[in-house]
Amino acid sequence: MRSNTKRKKKKKFLKVIIIFLSIILLAGAGYTYYVYNSVKETANKMHEKSEWSGSKKRENKLDLSANPLSILVLGVDEREGDRGRSDTLMVVTVNPNDNSTYMMSIPRDTKTEIIGRGKQDKINHAYAFGGTNMTIQTVENFLDIPIDYYMKVNMESFKQIVDALGGVRVKNQRLAFNYQGYSFPKGTLNLTGDEALAYSRMRKADPRGDFGRNERQRQVVNGIINEGAQVSSITKLGSILDVLGDNISTNMSFDDMKDIQANYKGARKSVQSIEINGQGGNIGGVYYFNVNEEERTRISSMLKKHLEL
Repeated sequence: MRSNTKRKKKKKFLKVIIIFLSIILLAGAGYTYYVYNSVKETANKMHEKSEWSGSKKRENKLDLSANPLSILVLGVDEREGDRGRSDTLMVVTVNPNDNSTYMMSIPRDTKTEIIGRGKQDKINHAYAFGGTNMTIQTVENFLDIPIDYYMKVNMESFKQIVDALGGVRVKNQRLAFNYQGYSFPKGTLNLTGDEALAYSRMRKADPRGDFGRNERQRQVVNGIINEGAQVSSITKLGSILDVLGDNISTNMSFDDMKDIQANYKGARKSVQSIEINGQGGNIGGVYYFNVNEEERTRISSMLKKHLEL
């Protein structure tokens, strides 16, 4: 049972990135009146009223024509009668001035102070204790940066996005391998949703382990970005919007999305993945991912610089 649970959770990292990037790319795809209204309808469906009214860590109001911004992406597996936990936490910073995007995943077992609880615990427990607001405050405290927006994602839609786009193209330069019944030779590959998931999950047969898997995940992400930027079929766009509208909630308004797409779209051309280093271990029989203060400060300084703070 524990092994099956781990396998399911490994799927989730890539799904969040895919959905987040897709909505940012498609928010401005108004090449006809019909498409514009379809996107607006989807955006309004995703928008939710939230107690989160903006970060107190910003001295001035965020200007979506010039300021770098940050988005917290939460991958949540909610069940009826149970808020669930945020099994995936990703911080995305976007700088329109140098047209770059940083993506950093916070390991779900990271031990840190849970803001509002007054104690140390796994960072993903913040969502179970206090929902989106407590999670944002906890992440802000851990990284010492403002979180401007959030996107909460239902984790069951990755394959649908890839297939709605007609697949993704990647270049497998390092390692030919077989995984979960699929073969991945070296060279350019056109992947379906199922194949993209398998391609991004394999780890044990890769000499580089997690580093190799992360590289393949970035390849698939870039494939999604490229395919999403070239969406020209109203039918294809409609299928994508259906998936997004049913699986994302956010504090971004439609106007916010339009401004972000208009002023930040160049940042999709330079996406950098950031890894946070730490050491896993058991404390009182419970597993935690421990990040020392020097590493936490390094990551915080990197993100602050990218946010021009």
